[in-house]
Amino acid sequence: MPDLSPPQDAAEAALFAECWDAVLSYADLCTAGAGTAHQLADEAFTSGMRELRAARSAVRGRAPRLPVIPQLLGAVRDTVVGWENAGKGHRLDPDLRLWLNSGAADRYTGPPLGRPVALRGLRDMPEADATLLWLAEVEALPLPTVARRLGLDPLTTAVELEQVRVLFHDRCHRAHRDSPLDAECRSYARLLDAVTRSPGAETPEDLSRHLATCVPCAEAAACLRLHGGTLPAALAGGVIGWGALAYLERRRRAAEVRLGMGAPPAPGTPAADEASRGRVLRGSLLAAAGVLSVVALGVSLMPFGPSDERKMSARDDQKPIAAPDTPHPTPTPTPTSAPSRSAAPATARTEPVSPSPTPTPTRRKSQPPSRKPSATPSRAPAPAPAPARSTPVTCQVSYQLESEWSSGFQANVRFTTDEPLSGWQLTWTFPDGQHIGATWDAVSHQDGAQVIAEAQSYNGEVAEHGTTAFGFVGSLDGGNGAPTGFRLNGEPCANN
Repeated sequence: MPDLSPPQDAAEAALFAECWDAVLSYADLCTAGAGTAHQLADEAFTSGMRELRAARSAVRGRAPRLPVIPQLLGAVRDTVVGWENAGKGHRLDPDLRLWLNSGAADRYTGPPLGRPVALRGLRDMPEADATLLWLAEVEALPLPTVARRLGLDPLTTAVELEQVRVLFHDRCHRAHRDSPLDAECRSYARLLDAVTRSPGAETPEDLSRHLATCVPCAEAAACLRLHGGTLPAALAGGVIGWGALAYLERRRRAAEVRLGMGAPPAPGTPAADEASRGRVLRGSLLAAAGVLSVVALGVSLMPFGPSDERKMSARDDQKPIAAPDTPHPTPTPTPTSAPSRSAAPATARTEPVSPSPTPTPTRRKSQPPSRKPSATPSRAPAPAPAPARSTPVTCQVSYQLESEWSSGFQANVRFTTDEPLSGWQLTWTFPDGQHIGATWDAVSHQDGAQVIAEAQSYNGEVAEHGTTAFGFVGSLDGGNGAPTGFRLNGEPCANN
């Protein structure tokens, strides 16, 4: 598939950074291997953003459209179907393949009246209202964050969200009535609408029995309930289908990790009140985390054997959900038989390694008359060894920061090689905890601070003294210093 062109403006670059994490999270659920998730996410993100650009550049009509993140998650599902049909199903999760081959996925692309009620109800809403509902209910973002992202008034966002929930209820009720229902289901439609509007209304026994045996009405009931906590699962299940509950859990965990990263809200505002309630709920967890941090610090100072190194490699909160399964270049370990530099410094060796019959100047004060005394004092250190030949630099890299905003940035990387290449891999290290996101003209992976960018199928061949470039958007976690340690296929590169 051809690459996706870079973001067209700062707003689209920010959109790339916001949506990439959601796409990668769902792609990781759908694949059998962690590294394959990046390939699926890259292909789905590319096709989804192309469709989004085409829709926005076309003449604006009144055709309903999903919010951006649900559109891109639908692109992941469509790409998964393409992989299964193209004979690449072995790269997908086995349970997902069962779901695909059961025909359940056909509901999301089949006749409009047969599609899930939540999908039709969300599509029938104004895009701004649907986006507010999705970010708050499915992505689990705090309301101050949602308000800031959508440009809403933080003081009225909670009221607007409640109104949007009611609007979603009405759209789903209409979609349910428009579905091809039998006479019994249609007779319960009005009662179902009334029962689900009020939090204190009791479900009649006959309606309860009907919901226990009728899948379409039970699905509609989950979408219509404004209270009780069923709305997030109904939304996610109606839009993406398989893996909806697992996706919800991942997004909630990701939102919890991001809590507290922004500036503190002003006292007395609804944002401050919500943050205060969150602090009360998380107080005991934070206290426990503090104790664990002290214990972890003490443990980290203890000597560990080789078998304990695996216990200190957990970095789930510092890297993307899907870690690459491709091997990463690591420093060559020093052989165990080699002497330690600190134990035997070069300047301390005043005797030759092999025994010699000739006594050293430090053992005798007198020397034979025929021997010319050495001009070097006996206590002087041995001459420093000749410096090892440095590895010749075979490439030059130029890293250029194109734009930057509060939570992310866009950058371009260009390298020139002195030798012809048939496939390339460029690695570097981020100094300030940055994370790479959507990438064009390359396939990217990240492990901790190290990033690996590999050639696409169409730009792996590079001629001698040829130049190749690619770009990406990334997220910030503090500073945004320029990366270091560039290597092309394992060889060091000069950073221009």
